[in-house]
Amino acid sequence: MANQNDSFIDEVTEDLRRDRLFAFFRRYGWVALVVILGIVGGAAWHEYSSRQAETRAQVWGDAVLAARQGEDPITALSAIDPAGSAGRKALSEMLAAGAEAEAGLPQKAAERLKAVAADLAGDPVLHDLALLKAVMVAGPSMDAAERDRLLADLSKPGAPFELLALEQKVVALMGADRKEDAITLIGQIQQKDGLSEPLRRRLSEMMITLGVEPKRDAGPGPQTVPAPAAN
Repeated sequence: MANQNDSFIDEVTEDLRRDRLFAFFRRYGWVALVVILGIVGGAAWHEYSSRQAETRAQVWGDAVLAARQGEDPITALSAIDPAGSAGRKALSEMLAAGAEAEAGLPQKAAERLKAVAADLAGDPVLHDLALLKAVMVAGPSMDAAERDRLLADLSKPGAPFELLALEQKVVALMGADRKEDAITLIGQIQQKDGLSEPLRRRLSEMMITLGVEPKRDAGPGPQTVPAPAAN
């Protein structure tokens, strides 16, 4: 008899739990439904946005290729619709500046690049890239004081293109016939972390141009092997 009573109580308790659970779902089930719909909708929107961004980037890339192959690449590159992307607009302008430099207009290219940098104050990478390219395309024709100021900012520790800016400092020193200063700066650059293989090679080649044999521990760049001693 006791077992039957226990079984009856268990059944009643289970029914009460089930009724309470159903009541809870009837009252609050819409919350879970909203959450699920939000998750599904968010995932769908993210996928849609990603595909749209990819499509816009592909259209921009195709437009860049067509512009570079046209009769007037400078004008065509400047006129490309960036589809609302400041980064794509900046890259189009940088490519237009490159076309100007190739056409023998380094001053116009440098001014265009400096204008691009002015519009990219919030993007340190593209900002510094535009200024570095301005220094490189202008070369010795840029005012020396302006070039030194730009390179001083671009070569600050931790700057996105610190090492490349330091390399341009070496180029400027060599152009000013300051051989010893250039050699000293090359040695300092060679001791820094993060040197790429191409940069190591260029630095070693500069040392050779300056009449200094690169040290064998200066990195995997070009090395001058001493001639064997005569017997």
